[in-house]
Amino acid sequence: MDSVIYTIGHSIHSIEAFIGLLKAAGVNAVADVRSTPYSRYQPQFNKEVLSGSLGQAGIEYVFLGDELGGRSPDKNDFENGRVVYQRLKQRPEFDLGIERIILGSQKYELALLCTEKEPLECHRTLLVSQALAEKGVLITHIHGDASLEMHDAAIQRLLKMHKIEEEDLFRSYEDQVSDAILRQERKIAYTSKNPDTDRNVEDSQGAA
Repeated sequence: MDSVIYTIGHSIHSIEAFIGLLKAAGVNAVADVRSTPYSRYQPQFNKEVLSGSLGQAGIEYVFLGDELGGRSPDKNDFENGRVVYQRLKQRPEFDLGIERIILGSQKYELALLCTEKEPLECHRTLLVSQALAEKGVLITHIHGDASLEMHDAAIQRLLKMHKIEEEDLFRSYEDQVSDAILRQERKIAYTSKNPDTDRNVEDSQGAA
């Protein structure tokens, strides 16, 4: 599988700067994986506004937050008020979303969009990109300064961040990566006092 899928966080960019980052990477389609595609503080990234701006720049837009978002309307996907990524991965909708991304990447230069600037602080990396990488998809993260980081390099940063040694007699590399992702997930995954009712505000605590 030779196609590359990009990821990007809109952060506090102007729409012009954001589109510039996409154009610099050659992206011509965006898949929005925010659970709720609206922001109190960055209205230029509200779904309808963003879709129009991207369209004017010749970039396609699709919303896949229902399938690949970092939140859930199902209280069974939460533990102690925090969403559990492994449970999101087990939802049939997640598999459908992943397949749509893979199919889309065969036609477009595709970027996954979420909110956070830092890839390692976002479910687009820990959940969606990792699921794609496990299927052999090449992932590249677009940073705010237009630099590019391969997913494997981001995972290496994550291992170092959590002081997990690469060489371990008793654990495989895959087990170490899973451990690092789980530790980071516990730091950044969406938390909710009421997972049944608060899906409608993007700027709540935790990754979108």
